[in-house]
Amino acid sequence: MTEHWPEHVDPEPGAEARSGSMSDDRERLASLPVRLVQVFVSPGKLMDQLAREPRWLGAMLVSTVIVATSLAIIPVELMVEAQRAAMIERGQELPEMSERATQVMRAVVPIASGLATMLFSAVFAGVYMVIFAFFLGDEGRFVQYLAAVTHAWFIAALLGLLLTPLRISTGDPQYTLNLASFFFFLPDGYLYNVLRALDLTQIWSTLVIAQGAHAIDRRRSFKSAATIMLGILLMIALIVGSFM
Repeated sequence: MTEHWPEHVDPEPGAEARSGSMSDDRERLASLPVRLVQVFVSPGKLMDQLAREPRWLGAMLVSTVIVATSLAIIPVELMVEAQRAAMIERGQELPEMSERATQVMRAVVPIASGLATMLFSAVFAGVYMVIFAFFLGDEGRFVQYLAAVTHAWFIAALLGLLLTPLRISTGDPQYTLNLASFFFFLPDGYLYNVLRALDLTQIWSTLVIAQGAHAIDRRRSFKSAATIMLGILLMIALIVGSFM
């Protein structure tokens, strides 16, 4: 008995080219400016790209410069007065600062804030990697979580810069868009301070990082990653609220 194999059928002209083009589009990482737009308009697509090709340095440097610029714009005198008012509320007194100390502070604050942005990007990426990859058994490398964090934190950095004029006009250099804005009727106290510590821009950034955790390991759903990361953010707010 003779077997009859189906004859070879040539693919449709152009089909191979289209398939290759689709694969290239799926795998190619966009340029930094495009990625910084994608983090707002299509974070899922961006995090899929970063999971395959984790790039983080450019996004980290951009966020660092933006944060430093935001602090450089705010007058040092406004920061000093806000700190003095806070210490008076605690029954303490802030000594007068000399002109030289003011000048030093004007240079140190933006630089320190920028360096802190870089440091905390690495720290939080490490924390997320330990939680998801070590404790929960997900796949993922440190550089993948760092890429997700540095791109997501661009959201908070940029919106913080846009809020700078409002911080100056209100006389509050630490003014943020936070959950306390929706619970203005609450009296001052620990609960109100916790809500103040829950910055809406940080919540947004955290949800984008959760999308990154989902992209790094598809077994981890976005809902699960978001619940874990928002829980971490809440724990931080509970700690910060006790010092406010």
